[in-house]
Amino acid sequence: MLLRTVALRLLPAALLLLSACSESNPKTDATSGKEETMATTADAIDPTKPAAPRANGKAPVAAPAPNRLTAPDTAYAQDVALFLGGLQPSQHSNLTPLAATPAWQAFAKDQDKSWEKYRATHTTRMTQWANTELDSVHASSPTVFYPFSGPDFLNVVTMFPTSQTYVLMGLEPVGSVPARATLENPKLLPAVKTSLWSVLNFSFFRTNDMAVDLKSVELDGALPLMMLFAARTGNQIMAIRPVQLNAAGQLQDVPTDTTQTLDPKSIPGVEMKLRGPDGQPKTVYYFSADLSDWKISSKSAPLEFVRHLGPLTTYVKSATYLMHKSYFNKVRRTVLRRSRYILQDDSGIAMKYFQKGAWHFNYYGTYRRPINLFAKQYQPELTAAYHDTIHPPKPLPFGTGYNWRQTDSNLLLAKRLVPLAD
Repeated sequence: MLLRTVALRLLPAALLLLSACSESNPKTDATSGKEETMATTADAIDPTKPAAPRANGKAPVAAPAPNRLTAPDTAYAQDVALFLGGLQPSQHSNLTPLAATPAWQAFAKDQDKSWEKYRATHTTRMTQWANTELDSVHASSPTVFYPFSGPDFLNVVTMFPTSQTYVLMGLEPVGSVPARATLENPKLLPAVKTSLWSVLNFSFFRTNDMAVDLKSVELDGALPLMMLFAARTGNQIMAIRPVQLNAAGQLQDVPTDTTQTLDPKSIPGVEMKLRGPDGQPKTVYYFSADLSDWKISSKSAPLEFVRHLGPLTTYVKSATYLMHKSYFNKVRRTVLRRSRYILQDDSGIAMKYFQKGAWHFNYYGTYRRPINLFAKQYQPELTAAYHDTIHPPKPLPFGTGYNWRQTDSNLLLAKRLVPLAD
């Protein structure tokens, strides 16, 4: 109980780091002449990056670039996903001896307990709610776009279990399938547990803390956690392929020749093929991309890719209110022009940007005010909508977003009433 109390007291500070790690600043640094972006802000505040020591007064030599992600053995990738999720790897896996150690056995027992609690408080309730409130949405949502997602495959697949394609984008690097040597690191399992703690308790990641935890044990990006979530949601990994988007937003294989220079306008990503619990195939894409206007102006590939996906359902949660801001106009405009449905909490697109008469809204849960960190993003329009006695909001039986308690959470389902824009 003491630890939980301390953790909750530290939550605003963690959210402050998350916001700084995720948000762009449109202002220009007067001394450097360079415009800040989501990534530069994160670098500037990250206390985990001490200056490299100098040897004999000389500048440190840069470390060699890591090998590019290569397509892993499918069986090994599935076993790694199971291992990281605290689930028993296959009988003949070379990870079986690691899963027999007391440390992993204790980790697995702890994870079973945490996931059982999460199923009771979130998954079961979310699934029942989605089956009722999103039934018609599911039928029209072959492709789901989840901007500012990080590795959160967990929530999107729970909300949209019948979709065929999921496109996730975030600042986190893509990462790779962990090697066996990484899985042998005694610090690995505690780091995974710590990284999952906030998403299983609050439904969102503490982005900066998660990056620190995982880097310390050589889990180098979003992919390992996406694999873990796939395993814990009953999906089987069929293939993992490193991909990239070229400057025109076209999907390509990553060159295997490490001597070949990559296009500076390309966007790194990964494709994960799954077989769902129902036996149906799914494809999950993750792209590491800064979606601020300043970055998109020079690297438009992410939104070009999204524009060519066909009609979308867009899901947004815990997005640090980025699409409230003027300098995230390009991604906001793409979502509004290409989506048939938008499911979001109040951190998604501000109500003032929805064209009047073009959308029908269903409101769920409770809207009061954003947490103190985002107090400036309060929306009087939402307060009015949630106090409409003729069309009152519907119940929301689970917590989600920054106001993570069930009694404080909200979701909005926007249904398009006019034809999609070209």
